[in-house]
Amino acid sequence: MNVIARLQNLLRGVLARWIGRREHRNPEAVYEAAIEERLAHYAKLRAAAAGVLYMRSKLTKELELKSGELGRVRRELATAVDQDDDRVALTLIGRRDLLGQSIERVSDELRQLTKEAEAAKTNLVAFHDEIARLREEKVRMLARLANARARLRLQEVLSGLSPDADIRALEGVRDHINRLVTETQLSGELGDTELERRLGRIREAEAESAARAQLDELKRARKPALLPLVVPPAASSSAS
Repeated sequence: MNVIARLQNLLRGVLARWIGRREHRNPEAVYEAAIEERLAHYAKLRAAAAGVLYMRSKLTKELELKSGELGRVRRELATAVDQDDDRVALTLIGRRDLLGQSIERVSDELRQLTKEAEAAKTNLVAFHDEIARLREEKVRMLARLANARARLRLQEVLSGLSPDADIRALEGVRDHINRLVTETQLSGELGDTELERRLGRIREAEAESAARAQLDELKRARKPALLPLVVPPAASSSAS
C-alpha cells in the first residue's frame, strides 16, 4: 500500500507539473475556463433564484386569498353571533382558527423565501461582478503578458540570442532590400556618368567642327587674290 500511495503521489506531481506548464503557455485558456465555471454557477444560481421568486409570488397570492377569506369568515361569524346562530357560529369559529393557522404558516414560509430571495439576489450581483472583474483582469493580464514577452523578445534580439526563425527571416529581408537599394543607386550613378560622357563627346565634336569652320574662313580671308593667267598666242605658220 505504501508503494501504491507513493506512486499515486508521484503521478499526481507529474500531472500537476504538466498541467502547470500548459497553463503557463496558454493563460488565456485558464482565464476562459475560470470564467466559464463562474458562468455555469451563475446560471444555476439564477435558476434557483427564479424558483425562489416564483414560490414567493405564489405564497404572496395564497396569503392574500387566505387573508381575504379570513376577513369574510370573521364578518360572517359576527353576523351569526348577532343572530344567536350558535351552530353556524361554531362552524365559522373552526374555519377562522384553521385559516389563522394556515395564514401564520404561509407568512412564515413567505418570510423565509423573502430572505432566500434577497440572498439569491445578492449572490447573483456578486457573481455578476466577479465575472466582470475576471474578464477585465483577463484583458489586463494578457496585455501585460504580451508586453513582457515582447520586451523579452526585444532583449533577446538586441543581445543576439533570439533563435526565432521570423527574426532571422526579417534580417535576411532587410539585407536583401538594402542590397537592392545600393545596386539601384549604383546603376543610376553609372548611367548618369555614361550619359555625361556621351554628351561631352558630342559637345567636343561640335566645338571642333565650329573651330575648323572658323579656321577655313580665316585661311580664305588671308589668301591673296591670284592674277589672271595670260597665255601667249601661238606662232603663225608663215613665219616658219
